[in-house]
Amino acid sequence: MITKLNRLWKRLLDKKKIGSFEFRMKINAPERKWYAYILYNSAMLAKKLNFNRISAIEYGVAKGRGLLILEEYAEEIKKLLGIQIDIYGFDRVKGLAKPKDYRDLPYLWREGLFTMDEQKLRSKLKHAKLVLGDIEQTSLNFFSKYNPAPIGAIIHDFDLYSSTKTALSMLKAEMKYFLPRVYCYFDDTLGTERELFNDFTGERLAINEFNSDNKDIKIAKSYHFLNKTNEMWHHQIWITHFFKHKKYNDYLGDIKDWHKYPKIDDHN
Repeated sequence: MITKLNRLWKRLLDKKKIGSFEFRMKINAPERKWYAYILYNSAMLAKKLNFNRISAIEYGVAKGRGLLILEEYAEEIKKLLGIQIDIYGFDRVKGLAKPKDYRDLPYLWREGLFTMDEQKLRSKLKHAKLVLGDIEQTSLNFFSKYNPAPIGAIIHDFDLYSSTKTALSMLKAEMKYFLPRVYCYFDDTLGTERELFNDFTGERLAINEFNSDNKDIKIAKSYHFLNKTNEMWHHQIWITHFFKHKKYNDYLGDIKDWHKYPKIDDHN
């Protein structure tokens, strides 16, 4: 009962935006803590590296709740840190593509799941840009068409191995389009007895293949969460390292500066 009331109290604080964004992160109040975490920390990294504008991407928008939340968090972070965050949402509109083979987990996903009501979503969005169509096509001209500020945060929720693999290929674009370390959230890397995500299918396979194929760009697990409470989303945060990025080795300041980052609360 106490735990339930505590969660309701935190949800109210977040909904009414009571207290600073940092405070609400510290007590684990945000509706999507993982979105708040990667967006805030990518903005902090940008600030330390003297960027004033970055981009965030959500692969797999569906009804658009996540994109709307990203807009809310971006506005608060801009007020707090002075970093402008441009948001891009990739989606097919007509739902998932047809699974191609076992790697796309057809026992979980079928063609047409998670459709978008484009007009309804556009009426709610303030500034986020929708990048609509098959990722095999939209990935080809995204950088030339939008010339995005350096990408600092990415949410991967395409579900399918094939779509995720294509999305990850975009990491091989010019390094000017990325921060040297990009905070990522992979939605379908853990799961239940029904889902049984593994290293040989789905998003995990796409990650493993990308790491095998690329020497100077690696997608690494977030081991810095090992001393935190074992929340599921902690294990869905990965960091993409661009080792050849011209700012990868830039010194980020004394150890005391890292205390400015909000600590993840050890209680739900």
